[in-house]
Amino acid sequence: MELRHIRTFETVARTLSVTQAARELHYAQSSVSDQVQSLERELGVELLDRTQRRIRLTPQGMVLSEYADRILKLLDEARWAVARPGTEVAVGALETVCLHLLPGVLSRYRSQYPEARVRVVQDNRGELYKAVRRGDLDVCVTFGDPPPDPALRAETLAEEPLVVIAPRDHPLAARGRARLAELAAEPFLATGQGCGFREMYDDAFRGPVPKEPVAEVSSIGTLGACVAAGMGCALLPALAVRAQAERGEVAVVEVDDVDLHTTVTMTWLDRSSTNPNLLGLQTVLRKQSGG
Repeated sequence: MELRHIRTFETVARTLSVTQAARELHYAQSSVSDQVQSLERELGVELLDRTQRRIRLTPQGMVLSEYADRILKLLDEARWAVARPGTEVAVGALETVCLHLLPGVLSRYRSQYPEARVRVVQDNRGELYKAVRRGDLDVCVTFGDPPPDPALRAETLAEEPLVVIAPRDHPLAARGRARLAELAAEPFLATGQGCGFREMYDDAFRGPVPKEPVAEVSSIGTLGACVAAGMGCALLPALAVRAQAERGEVAVVEVDDVDLHTTVTMTWLDRSSTNPNLLGLQTVLRKQSGG
């Protein structure tokens, strides 16, 4: 059996779609179909039930799907073990996590594992999950849950409250508290569509008529600076605004009538769980996050 045929079959079995498999593998659909059929001829069995409108696995296809997944995981592990130095751990995180959580984690980690080399990558959630899936990162730390993927493992490190920041001279600043309906009448700034922080904002103000922000800002640092300058309010995890609030640049307004929170989550590839450096970093992450 050719390895590329196994990889193609695994992708079809996982997506149950020749079209989606072709898109993921950058093949023509005809090439995907030819490779699966070649595998069927070699094994002398049908792997896909093509009698229905949607592709389904035959019993033999289900068996091979499990083996294909194990074969590819083992191949990835072998490639990773050979290509990656045994003393390196690669961690990815969102901008906010890189600024406010990782420095303490990495300092503590380096004091316990001085021989380990650390590589840090800052990116958005989607790119971080892709990098973990490819094996380019050992672990990533984000807000919220990762997308469903049997190759990934995830663990919640902590629950993080969401708070509103407002300009220091805002009428609500002295009170420090407000109801969501009051806040809905205020101008808000938010990150762009597709960002996890924007999802938090949209979920909080979900209603018949979406609350559109008065401005979209890609950087959390710039977002906080715009709030400090008086442009409006913003809804963010407490971790992201703590330092700015302690410096007196913005006021924190807690929401009284709605429990708004997210989670700090670490995600890693299942096959890299035996990396001793990763295990050490995960232990420090749990302790630093209170887990």
